[in-house]
Amino acid sequence: MSDKYRVVIVGAGVVGSSIARVLSMYENFDITLVEKEPDVGWGASKANTSIVHPGHEEEPDVHPLRAKLCVKGNEMWRTWAKELEIPVTFPGELMVFTNDEEEKKAREYIKLARLNNVPGVRIIYQEELRVLEPNIAREAKGAVYAPTGGLISPFEAVIAVVENAVENGVKLMTETEVLGVKVSEGRVKGVETNRGFIEADIVINAAGLYSDKITHSAGVELNFQVKPRKGEYLLFDEDIPVKPTRVLHTTPTPITKGVYAITTVHGNVLIGPTAEDLPIEAKGDASTSVKGLDYVYQEASKLLREMPPRSRVIRTFAGLRPEPPGGHWLIKAYSDPWGFVNAAGIRSPGFTSAPAIAEYVANLISETFDIKLVKKTNWNPYRRDITRLNNRPLSEIDELIKKNPAYGEIVCYCKTVSKAEILEAVDRMIKTGIKTITLDGLKFRTYAGFGMCQGAFCRWRIAKIVSEKLGVPLYDVTVKRTKYGIGDVKTLWVERKG
Repeated sequence: MSDKYRVVIVGAGVVGSSIARVLSMYENFDITLVEKEPDVGWGASKANTSIVHPGHEEEPDVHPLRAKLCVKGNEMWRTWAKELEIPVTFPGELMVFTNDEEEKKAREYIKLARLNNVPGVRIIYQEELRVLEPNIAREAKGAVYAPTGGLISPFEAVIAVVENAVENGVKLMTETEVLGVKVSEGRVKGVETNRGFIEADIVINAAGLYSDKITHSAGVELNFQVKPRKGEYLLFDEDIPVKPTRVLHTTPTPITKGVYAITTVHGNVLIGPTAEDLPIEAKGDASTSVKGLDYVYQEASKLLREMPPRSRVIRTFAGLRPEPPGGHWLIKAYSDPWGFVNAAGIRSPGFTSAPAIAEYVANLISETFDIKLVKKTNWNPYRRDITRLNNRPLSEIDELIKKNPAYGEIVCYCKTVSKAEILEAVDRMIKTGIKTITLDGLKFRTYAGFGMCQGAFCRWRIAKIVSEKLGVPLYDVTVKRTKYGIGDVKTLWVERKG
């Protein structure tokens, strides 16, 4: 066996991407990050509540790994966000109770906070509660205050982590679906994909909702199943009168952490989610429902003194979270077959825990496979964000335009996004290894299309920039997985019968 191990990581969500970044710190590995979608982070990592959880809601006796890695992940994101220029803030979290029964339940989390070493968690009542959160609902009796709770931009986090991993030698392969793990003579040999066979000495399964399929193909944990749990959300425009300053959520239930009301790092109010367990075959069902959206709106009224009008909703969406048996993460390195590693069924608080999960997996690999990890001397922890016009002083904008006139051409007026930012994002996607430049991928990198009109004004302009940049017809530009289909000429082929 060579001193350098070929590693394939299945799934470029936050867990797989974080593992790639951590392993890229070491000389020992030649790493390929494989993703079936056209872009990174398009699964559970994208459509979630954007919370960096404090860790006081995890029961260490039931889920010791979740409890440990959530608290550590909360700490690590503070460093990672600075190094990678990811939008993040730590306003603290308030678990709101409205009656004696809810207060009794909420008090249990004070004990869990002590067991998990989560600092500063305490009960507060109406007077202090209204100082910490002026927009709290009048019915609120009190709350559990966890000062280390945070908010992050989840899609940008994954993009940033992947860009940094690629900068440090990781190869990204998008639109590459892993069909199975090949095992021979008790060792991993690689993965079969829709784009051919990829040889590997170590395969790390971070496939989220589909991690059970990858696990079974390696011949292990044959009873392990991941079920989809749907969460529906309402996203409001930035321009509404009442916005929470803290992370607010209702007292948790046995299946959900509760409904949240937050102001995202981009300034929008987000409320949700529901928690609906779907059949195992419904892993692609990201539909929303009147019933689900009505539920989150009603629950959020327990949190806010004034609900934003529904007329200010700019988007509804649903995320699917992987729910493993008993809520237990499956993180394990196997000696039979040698080289297979599971980071499977990573449900909440998986996003918060991702950096810590990555370190945990690196240590598992070292210990189980007897690999002495050798750190690179030239590993670069830093990644810069896209140069943005929004919220930049006019004097700085003038300087940018002098150097590059494309900064003077505004494409998205809702979010003040220039042509130069779109072009920079395209260049970054190509450099990262994105096979197909999508309008959705550009939206997540530049915010163009995130405003009130949701791209109604700017999408075709962005498509035209992509068309000219890549030298492809306008109708051939991809939105998400399908072509845009607009241009100078459309041809309709009709099959005539009879």
